[in-house]
Amino acid sequence: MSSLRLNYLCCLINKLAMKKLCLIFLLLGLSNSNLRSQDYNITLQGGYVFDDSFDSYFDFNEFYEGTIEGGFQWGVGLEYFMLPDYGIELSYLRQDTNSPTRYFRRNDASIQFTDFDLAINYIMLGGNRYVSLTDNSVDGYLGLMAGMVLASADNPDNGRSNDDAKFAWGAKLGMIYWFTDIVGIKLQTNLISSVQAMGGGLYFGTGGAGAGLSTYSTIYQFGFSSGLVIKIDR
Repeated sequence: MSSLRLNYLCCLINKLAMKKLCLIFLLLGLSNSNLRSQDYNITLQGGYVFDDSFDSYFDFNEFYEGTIEGGFQWGVGLEYFMLPDYGIELSYLRQDTNSPTRYFRRNDASIQFTDFDLAINYIMLGGNRYVSLTDNSVDGYLGLMAGMVLASADNPDNGRSNDDAKFAWGAKLGMIYWFTDIVGIKLQTNLISSVQAMGGGLYFGTGGAGAGLSTYSTIYQFGFSSGLVIKIDR
């Protein structure tokens, strides 16, 4: 399969995923309007995500390899409880980091290196299943989520920048300790994968060296976080 057809197929898959996600948001909004009011949880959280690497060696004359450096990630979430033990959560996560990247193109005289400034934004929708652990003061939960990643890369060497949006999915496991009936502390571990997120389209277009590579690399970000949870009864 040619690089042009591969690039077109990746774009088509991501467009279809975005359309399905928008449809899910619409259906949930319509269903919520027909349900009686339940509890809401508002979460403010911060944590750490670890390094992850990406690379492409599909072309003998062109390659790239790099790392998304770990660092602080913060976020907010709004969770709606359709049932006492089942919640639907819309969350936003943000990480500002760097991505040291080595690359080579057929017109380069040697291997090039750029330390890109990278901003990663996740917008995710998911479901959580809760289990009460100790007299309703500690709740454990497991969740799955899907959405999109909005990534922006700045090249400090030439002042150029570029951004892209891709499909993302994730899973999380955690617990909430309730100090009172409405205020709690959340501890969570999560994994988020950005499908076909990094590579030629982001780094080597206007945001990178000025030449195009057509392959991409899926990334996986594993991290821990804690946060303040506030329950709103209606």
